[in-house]
Amino acid sequence: MTELGITPAQTAGPYLRIGLLRNILTPNVVDPSDPRAIRIRGRLTDAAGDGVPDGMIETWQANAAGRYHHPADDRDELALEDGFLGFGRSGTENDGRFEIVTVKPGRVPWPEGGLQAPHIGITVFARGLLKHAVTRLYFPDETEANAEDPVLSRLRPEQRETLVAVAEDGGLRFDICLQGPSHTTFFAV
Repeated sequence: MTELGITPAQTAGPYLRIGLLRNILTPNVVDPSDPRAIRIRGRLTDAAGDGVPDGMIETWQANAAGRYHHPADDRDELALEDGFLGFGRSGTENDGRFEIVTVKPGRVPWPEGGLQAPHIGITVFARGLLKHAVTRLYFPDETEANAEDPVLSRLRPEQRETLVAVAEDGGLRFDICLQGPSHTTFFAV
């Protein structure tokens, strides 16, 4: 009988980099030369504030008109954009830094009625996570829409502030802390 070796734990890393080799999914949701392009930069950190070097940030969003490139979004009154899939992926650098280039999404409907504030869904994969972590990025210049957002309005102020990006150097900064006293708000999905 052959003796089998120990298999790696079922966490996202250290084998995560394999998934980053695909050319289809890049950190550029739109071409960086697009006049609407926004650079979102941040760091993925652990509880000690150290960068997570082997993480992956995935983004999913509607286009600028507020329509998702997905069969379930059949709102024909809102145009789809050629080449805009709404999906991006960035690996983290040694210090945990990542960058996504995208456009600000439009507002999308809430299933129970009303509209959600413009936001980007973010999924985090990293070492030590048995399951990915899910959060959202909201825009700092959308004060009124953010105040009405059905997700943000259900959170305590200190939770909300972890989800709103900060304007910085002509783009946005959105840091993601996996745990500890200043951890980012994550959602059970």
